Amino acid sequence: MTSNARTSSASSPLDASASLRSWTDQILAQEQVLRQGGGQAGHARQKNLGRLGVRQRLALLLDKDSPWIEFGLWAAWGMYQEVGEVVSAGVVTGVGYVHDRPCMIVANDATVKAGAFFPMTCKKVLRAQKIAAKCNLPLVYLVDSAGVFLPMQDEIFPDEDDFGRIFRNNAVLSAMGVPQYAAIMGNCVAGGAYLPVLCDKILMTSGSELYLAGPALVKAAIGQDASPEELGGATMHSQISGTVDFHEKDDESCLSRLRQLIALLPACPKKTPDPLKKGSGVFYRVYDLLSLDGRREYDARDLLKCFVDPDSLIEYKADYGKSLVCAYAAIGGIKVGIVANQRTRTKSPRGELQIGGVIYPDSADKAARFVMDCNQTQLPIVFFQDVQGFMVGRDAEQHGIIRSGAKLVNVVSNSTVPKITVIVGGSFGAGNYALCGKAFDPVFIYAWPSAKYAVMGAEQAAGTLLKLAQRQAERAGRKLTQAQIDELGQTIRAGYQQQTDVRYAAARGWVDAIIAPHTTRDVLIESLKLATRPPPPGGLRAGVLQV
Repeated sequence: MTSNARTSSASSPLDASASLRSWTDQILAQEQVLRQGGGQAGHARQKNLGRLGVRQRLALLLDKDSPWIEFGLWAAWGMYQEVGEVVSAGVVTGVGYVHDRPCMIVANDATVKAGAFFPMTCKKVLRAQKIAAKCNLPLVYLVDSAGVFLPMQDEIFPDEDDFGRIFRNNAVLSAMGVPQYAAIMGNCVAGGAYLPVLCDKILMTSGSELYLAGPALVKAAIGQDASPEELGGATMHSQISGTVDFHEKDDESCLSRLRQLIALLPACPKKTPDPLKKGSGVFYRVYDLLSLDGRREYDARDLLKCFVDPDSLIEYKADYGKSLVCAYAAIGGIKVGIVANQRTRTKSPRGELQIGGVIYPDSADKAARFVMDCNQTQLPIVFFQDVQGFMVGRDAEQHGIIRSGAKLVNVVSNSTVPKITVIVGGSFGAGNYALCGKAFDPVFIYAWPSAKYAVMGAEQAAGTLLKLAQRQAERAGRKLTQAQIDELGQTIRAGYQQQTDVRYAAARGWVDAIIAPHTTRDVLIESLKLATRPPPPGGLRAGVLQV
């Protein structure tokens, strides 16, 4: 498939007339294109070098037919157009199983800009390291990268969430006792060379290169002539510098050795099959509940019953604060607390109509108390977001909506149990914060194709921005015609709708993955297993070593 075809497919706009099911199918088809990486030219280059593509490497490394949760597939989507498409930010990250042991995988895709690091590449790798630290997951780096993309070095190099933070995290993870493995199967140059050397075990294939400076830079800097092998070949590093632990002839043997080394880790409990898998028709009911545009009302309890274990749902304070549903349940046998937006209209005991998807003072108070209770009993919490925001207006303000909202934000911020967030519809304004948006440290955050991210809804935002534009024109002594107002309104709405597209959010790392609604239970079961793993044991503390 050509590069132009990939771009056209991946950037297709949302079809307003589509159903949630048909739009999900379109998203899944686009993801299949993204998994092809850098296209034919990039794959041909890898083949000519005698190296496998990143997906081929993963197939050899991971257990066959085992779960695989990929993060950041949409990273950098629609970004960096001035330099061409940077598919998935040039790196594949996700959790897979090696000899039944869950591992976080970070694998450069050299078919995309030779595996060079862009700003979103750094962000994606840092997110993988953060998840690994929280879940005590061994980290496996499959290294094949040209290093920093130099034209954008000012956006990649210096800050606390840039390239150098990756190596800082290598050292911190090592001190925590989280195992780290690096397999160099291509280029590993300049500052990027620190990543494998900060890992526990280093493997390297013949023909790969590991050095701080290549032959041209060495010649320019100190006038020395040196070959790539002398500077950083696998033979030199395995026999002379002693940097590499295992010298392997090719990708296949390297990945086989890597599997052997990971098999030395303590065994994990055997996975138990999900009893609901055979009756998976229940998972597809979600497509009858929700509409793609988010306008159809639905009962949150019906949504939850599609994913929790049968007869496990116990609702908390069911008659109070009805615009949020709080409940205890089990998902794949794992006990959890759930906070979900109620999307039907309800009435308070005083007879006040409460709009679905809006957080009121009583529901915020209830959810805050529930989150505290889950922490007290060490229950992980799953948030299902379909939120329009907090209620506004005189009555809400007089009933203390700010105070109640701050209470909920406080307990979510300070919650110590694992948190997982699933955005099924709107994720607007402070509702995103209060229900554990990305800024509030969920272990995992997922979104359905119907999800929409913004500080407010498109119509409200367009109306506000349009009024501001009219005022600015009036201050400048101009009066807009109705035709100009209509045209400006359409432009504002179009731009805002583009930014609320879930793919826009996924491209920037605001969600870990876009998931098909009918796969939600499977994704949650795997995520809960990972999020509730025991912390890493204390490792060896040897003190100062004289070298």
